[in-house]
Amino acid sequence: MTTSLSPDLVSLREKQQKVWRSGDYNRIAALTVPVNEATVVAASVIPGERVLDVATGTGHSALAAARQGGDVTAIDYVPALLDIARGRAAAEHLDVDFVEAPAEVLPFGNAAFDTGISSIGIMFAADHEQAARELTRVVRPAGKIVVTSWTADGFVGGMLAAVGRHVTPPPGARPATRWGDQQYVASLFGDRVHSVDSHTAVLTVRFVDAAAFADLFLGYYGPTFSAASKLDEGGKHALRADLISLAESRQQPVPGGISIDWEYRVVEAVRS
Repeated sequence: MTTSLSPDLVSLREKQQKVWRSGDYNRIAALTVPVNEATVVAASVIPGERVLDVATGTGHSALAAARQGGDVTAIDYVPALLDIARGRAAAEHLDVDFVEAPAEVLPFGNAAFDTGISSIGIMFAADHEQAARELTRVVRPAGKIVVTSWTADGFVGGMLAAVGRHVTPPPGARPATRWGDQQYVASLFGDRVHSVDSHTAVLTVRFVDAAAFADLFLGYYGPTFSAASKLDEGGKHALRADLISLAESRQQPVPGGISIDWEYRVVEAVRS
């Protein structure tokens, strides 16, 4: 079992963990439930299958897998998000084992699971290579791995890029949206998997207007909330203006407001 990171990557992970503790990701996760459901559909979870959900956040993918009868374990490194996930599982009388752990150091034995999934989660790991090694390590040979991530060219990719223009990313950080490229994910998994395939899809989200989108994400989404907290008033105003401009460039009018398509990629692989 891999158990260590370099000091620089440990520092980066701690910074990223602080980002995801900020704001109120629960408010944002509610918007992305269809992405979680798409991940579980792609994984074709069947009753009794041992499923690991990496970087579960507030637990939506884990719960979706449990509803299909999976024997589900889910990890995340933000205790407050796991508490929300446990509350949701209890409300639905679903038996999910939620464990506090980072994606790069999974506290499970080799080949402990039949299926490994991650829905817009593992993409934010500090060490992409080690997170990929750990995910493939804990899935049995011939087991399925499904990873869903925002794409660089999609709306969320544009939002994260906008944040990076206002607040310099921590040293060593790589764009999370690289996980939205099939070739990159295949290179991370290497010869530990075969039959790598992928497809893109869109999540359509509605808002009253572009300003409502910007204010929601500045108020609750960790990366934008944390970035804004580092800026002075002028900087916050400029970041908000950029987010509004981004939304306006992608919006479509709908009754009562606007809709925006958020592109994501679902990568599927089979453990060698």
